[in-house]
Amino acid sequence: MSDTLILWIDAALTLMILSFLYRDNAFYKFAEHLFVGVSAAYWMVVGFWDHLVPNLLGKLFPSLMSGVVPVANGQAAEWHYLIPAVFGLLLLTRLVDRWAWLSRWSLAFIVGGSAGFNLPRFLDSDFITQVQSTMVPLLVFDTGGALLVGASLSHLVLVAGVICGLVYFFFSLEHDGITGKVSRLGIYVLMVTFGAAFGYTVMARISLLIGRMDSLGNWLSSMGL
Repeated sequence: MSDTLILWIDAALTLMILSFLYRDNAFYKFAEHLFVGVSAAYWMVVGFWDHLVPNLLGKLFPSLMSGVVPVANGQAAEWHYLIPAVFGLLLLTRLVDRWAWLSRWSLAFIVGGSAGFNLPRFLDSDFITQVQSTMVPLLVFDTGGALLVGASLSHLVLVAGVICGLVYFFFSLEHDGITGKVSRLGIYVLMVTFGAAFGYTVMARISLLIGRMDSLGNWLSSMGL
């Protein structure tokens, strides 16, 4: 009985979402609001039990939280965790207009800390790693000294594409003559890159659609259709 009820609810919500293909309507808005509300509630519960309880309450009150956070058993209280607790409480002052300005201290710390912590990570993944990936040999040989045509062609296209893309963003020279032709080739490389990224996004959305169609198929099969 429970599986049948879940199947009907799943099919009903799917049809409500797909009804937007006809026009905006109350059924679509209901399903949309339900999805947003359930998602927010779910992630709030996950954040409370996976982050707030072990990383704050478990550190401040290890003896009381030992049954909930096993690693806190026998640990001493770490009172310096009161600092992030205070910053977290300051965020709630946005709910009171008179004290809302206090939340700016927490927001400033969050923005500044996140920027500082993420800068090395993004610098490594989005800059250094990409530069290293471009520094490849133009000609690739196997252990016997024979030229690997496929691998060499792949490396040549990679290096040429990167150089052409960079020339397109080099605005100190006017894009005419050889520079203009190289920059135009860079535009084509960027178009292929953006097209591949967009195609990957479309494929992900199509996979979601296939899952919904499969769900509707199971619902129709349960009714003998």
